[in-house]
Amino acid sequence: MPLAKPMLNLNVESEGTMSDEKKNVSGSELVKNSTLYREFQAEREEILKHKWIESEKVGHDIGFEHALTDWIIKHRAKWRRNRHSHMAG
Repeated sequence: MPLAKPMLNLNVESEGTMSDEKKNVSGSELVKNSTLYREFQAEREEILKHKWIESEKVGHDIGFEHALTDWIIKHRAKWRRNRHSHMAG
């Protein structure tokens, strides 16, 4: 039996109305639209690019964990600084 998507019921009050407007938003939509999730997705894309480049250099798949560790040590801090400076400005 398939599981139903969890629904979050948000009551949103509109100015100038006497009643509440109800909005149903699925939990997965909230997650996908969150800043944290978008940051995770952007980092994941960079790690996968790094994995591909480094695997090509050595002639075999280095694996995700190796690419993740290598990228964090060598590139993450600079990538975050650049990303956040572009987003702020």
